[in-house]
Amino acid sequence: MKFLVLGSGTSIPHSKRGSSGYWLETSRGSVLLDCSASTVHRMAQESLDWVNLDAIWISHFHLDHCGGLAPFLFGTKHAPVTQNRTKPLRIFGTKGLRQLLDGFDKANDCGLFEQPFPLAIIEVEPLEKFEILPDVEAVALPTPHTKESHAIHLREADGKTLVYTADTGPTDTLAAFARKVDLLVMECSFVKNKPVETHLELAEAMYLIRKSEPKKAMLTHLYPEWDEVEFHDEIRKFSPMCEVTEAVDGLRLEI
Repeated sequence: MKFLVLGSGTSIPHSKRGSSGYWLETSRGSVLLDCSASTVHRMAQESLDWVNLDAIWISHFHLDHCGGLAPFLFGTKHAPVTQNRTKPLRIFGTKGLRQLLDGFDKANDCGLFEQPFPLAIIEVEPLEKFEILPDVEAVALPTPHTKESHAIHLREADGKTLVYTADTGPTDTLAAFARKVDLLVMECSFVKNKPVETHLELAEAMYLIRKSEPKKAMLTHLYPEWDEVEFHDEIRKFSPMCEVTEAVDGLRLEI
């Protein structure tokens, strides 16, 4: 697996951090994990093969995670480079995904579902296995953020594993879900004194990392207050048991 951070920030405009989007390349195809508005152009900026993207996962319906879906589909509908594409694009999410896209589509009769290639919108059930790519198994876990928000666990045929929490409040269930994965990509919106329960601050994120024992962890969805501290100094305060990486736009990892 190859993992690329397209957007490590939030809904707040930031000069160095776009909103949520992550590219995962496997031996059987590519998956986009969340699709903010900034993600659409970031894929091109990073020279990724967005024309042949196989699947998209939408964790929940806050616009900094799904606001790029309609622009992306509007682009693939009209882009010259996608007119000869024949393989399907599958968009996965939980209940309400189709209604969300219908709303985008009806806003201006965009014809988002009238693509040059087959398009499938798939609403998955929590904790039921599904194949997001050939030989790539996925499971979604509800998280305490919004009524539709879910983390996703991915397992490739060779045994490599990744969990992307997306936005979440603290829950021990998430630590069990991510147990011993190769890469845990976890939100850590705030350094400390978080103003809301439905996100994580650093102490909570490090507690979950310690409980889940991943081989490597990455903290992302970083609000601008992170600009005021030195990331690794803050991490060292918790004596991490594994490597904990700061998500930075453009960062590439080999899993």
